[in-house]
Amino acid sequence: MNAINVRRVTTEEAAQRGEELAAALADVLIDCVEGGASVSFMLPLPREKALNFWRGVLGATACRERVLLVAETAQGLIVGTVQLITALPDNQPHRADVAKMLVHRDARRRGVAAQLMAAVDQAAHEEGKTVLVLDTVTGGDAERLYQRAGWQVAGVVPNYALMPDGAYCGTTFFHKQL
Repeated sequence: MNAINVRRVTTEEAAQRGEELAAALADVLIDCVEGGASVSFMLPLPREKALNFWRGVLGATACRERVLLVAETAQGLIVGTVQLITALPDNQPHRADVAKMLVHRDARRRGVAAQLMAAVDQAAHEEGKTVLVLDTVTGGDAERLYQRAGWQVAGVVPNYALMPDGAYCGTTFFHKQL
């Protein structure tokens, strides 16, 4: 795979190229769910449901409630993404949630996720955020990724969510102080 570029989707781009971006991001989401990722969606994941999810994310990006980062090939193909949710309660202006860290199966094991996590740290810094939180499937590959990126385990909740096939899974919560 060629070099990967991670970039922030601008508010203008989210508003102007929303459908095109939603389609590309839906491809990544569907691939991840079909690959067994527990990322809030169940099998089978209809394309329209994936598109509607990304339309909502892009709307929130256009309104500056989220930061959307994408990882692209030199040809402009989106192969990964992560979000920084910045629209939080008044008593948490210093905090953000990291969500939907997704890498297409064809792009895995090439450092894309690490690039996305470094970019989310930078975006959080730019947004004035000093505390980040996220959650992931207990025992999954992402746990090791987050720990290598300096995240600390806050705790584990057994049977917190479901895998796309309906099996229960535990969830590990992480935090990072920037």
